Amino acid sequence: MKSGSNLEKVLAAGHFSVTAECGPPRGADPDIVRKKAAFVKGNVDACNVTDNQTSVVRMSSLAGCLLIKELGVEPLIQMVVRDRNRIALQSDLLGASAMGVRNILCLSGDHQKFGDDPQAKNVFDIDSMQFIHLVRLMRDEGTFPSGKKLEGAPKFFIGCAVNPFADPFEIRVPRLKMKVTAGADFVQTQCIYNMKKFKEYMELAKREGLHEKVKILAGVTPLKSAGMAKFMRKMVAGMDIPEEVIARIAAEPKDKQADKGIEMCIEQIQELKEMEGISGVHVMAIEWEEKLAEIIGGAGLLPRPVVE
Repeated sequence: MKSGSNLEKVLAAGHFSVTAECGPPRGADPDIVRKKAAFVKGNVDACNVTDNQTSVVRMSSLAGCLLIKELGVEPLIQMVVRDRNRIALQSDLLGASAMGVRNILCLSGDHQKFGDDPQAKNVFDIDSMQFIHLVRLMRDEGTFPSGKKLEGAPKFFIGCAVNPFADPFEIRVPRLKMKVTAGADFVQTQCIYNMKKFKEYMELAKREGLHEKVKILAGVTPLKSAGMAKFMRKMVAGMDIPEEVIARIAAEPKDKQADKGIEMCIEQIQELKEMEGISGVHVMAIEWEEKLAEIIGGAGLLPRPVVE
C-alpha cells in the first residue's frame, strides 16, 4: 500500500470504486460542509473536497477535508497549483498528511479570470504534472525536491484529472500518459455525456496499456434540466454534451426533467461498469448531494465494500 487509504484498498481489491465531491461554502459555516457530508457518508469510498473551484473563493479544501473526516467520510483533498508556489505546496502536503488525509488530486486550477477576483495574480510556479512528480518524490523517496531528507514522509494515493473531450483530441491520451509517468495512481475524468467519444478515448488509452498502469474513474454528473445541459455545453470549457442527450431530457415535462437526469446518469454508470479499463466512477452531483444514494444505489453500487 502506498497510502493505506480506503480508496486505494478498494481499488487494490478489485472492487468498482465510487467517489463523489463536496464543494466547500463561500463562508466559514462548517455546518454546510457537515450537511453535505451526511449525504455522502456510506455511499462512497472517498469524497473530493474542491479547492476554490472556478477560481471563486471558498473555505479551504484542507478545512473541508478535516470536517468530513470527523464525520467518518474519507477525504480526498484537491490542490491546485494556480494559487501556491512550490514552498506552499510542500507545506500544505505535509500538513494534510499529518492530519490523516491520504488521498490527493493534483490540479492546475481554473484561470482566475473566471472567478470573482480576475485581477488576482496567478502563481503556476510548477504545473500539474510537476506537482504529481513532487508528491510522488516526497512520498516514495522521503525527500524534498531540494534533496533534503523529510522528517516523516507524507502518505498519499495520488490522483490527477483528465478531460477526454478537450481540444485537440489527439493529445488527450499522451497527456494522460505523461501524468501516469509522473506518478499518478488514479485518474478522475471530466463528466461524460458523449459516450461514443469517450469509448474512442479509452481505446487509445488501452493501446498504450494505461488502463493497466492507472486506475481510471469515469466522471458523471446528473443533469437537473435541459437548461442546465445547454448552459454547461455553452459555458463550461471542454464540455461535450451531444444534442441527442439534451433532446432526451428536454422531451420530458419540466417537473420531470430532474428524474430523467437521474435515470440517464444511472444508465451511464451501468454502461461504464461493463467497460474494460474503467475501475470506478466519480459522481459529481453538483449541489445535489441528497441524490447520491438514489444514483449510486440505483446503479447497484450499494452497499460499499468494507476492505481491511
